[in-house]
Amino acid sequence: MFTTPTPPLVVLTDFFAVTNRALSYAAGLAVPLQAQLVLLHVRHDALLAPYDHSSYYTRWGEQKTFQGLEKLAAAQPVPTEIDVSEEFMPDAVKEAIQHHHPLLLVLGRAGSSTAPEGIVANTAMNLLRNAPYPLLVIPAVGWDVYPPHRLLLAVDGEPFELGPHQDVVRRLLQATKASLKVVHVLNPDDQEQPAAAAVRSTEAVLNTIRANDLVDSLEAADLHQVHQPTVVGGVLREAQRKDADLLVVIARRHSFLGSLFHESVTAQLLRESRIPVLLLPAED
Repeated sequence: MFTTPTPPLVVLTDFFAVTNRALSYAAGLAVPLQAQLVLLHVRHDALLAPYDHSSYYTRWGEQKTFQGLEKLAAAQPVPTEIDVSEEFMPDAVKEAIQHHHPLLLVLGRAGSSTAPEGIVANTAMNLLRNAPYPLLVIPAVGWDVYPPHRLLLAVDGEPFELGPHQDVVRRLLQATKASLKVVHVLNPDDQEQPAAAAVRSTEAVLNTIRANDLVDSLEAADLHQVHQPTVVGGVLREAQRKDADLLVVIARRHSFLGSLFHESVTAQLLRESRIPVLLLPAED
């Protein structure tokens, strides 16, 4: 049980869109967490501020923007703060992290946005590379279930350390009374490995999760090792089979850096997942 207040959730989205699932989801999550919200309005960004409000530079335009944000903040079910940044992403996010010390960031593309669909995955990858922090990505359409109750943690079977962010999942589980299952996707060729090796693999995965103190208890039955030709296909198929409503992914720097980072497993999961994805950056 946590004795300290839950840090705030920083929301990154186009707050002036007609429909906004990212903000609704963040608010629905903040209630059981008893957390505050921070609406981070980043003007110089195609995702968060897709329209060129030239009047912003006038006193009237600036006042109108703040009034709109204040009205939106007042309508939230938890105390909500406004943070307007003139910086570009990810510098604006870095400043927000240093100032607010949030539990996590919430990113989403408004349902009415004209921005390309891939911009959310691109923005998420850019943030993970330059401002690594727990990042919850909300689909633009088709998902209105919050808070989550069935979490699925996707791991790659290798040891990981979450450092200061290891309490994110535990706080979510305690606040929402949700369950946690684990999926580890194996190559179909691994089906031929000896039984003893399979047991060692299972124990190694479970021990890593336990070492990061993600959950109070975790049994072998909570781990599902599936054999699929692709990691993304295996994870998403298991999420559907388990009726998961939140996918948690351990994001390693080597998984999304490099010249082809947009082709990485992490980015592909963000593009194809129909449920929210929580990215937890592992320490190098």
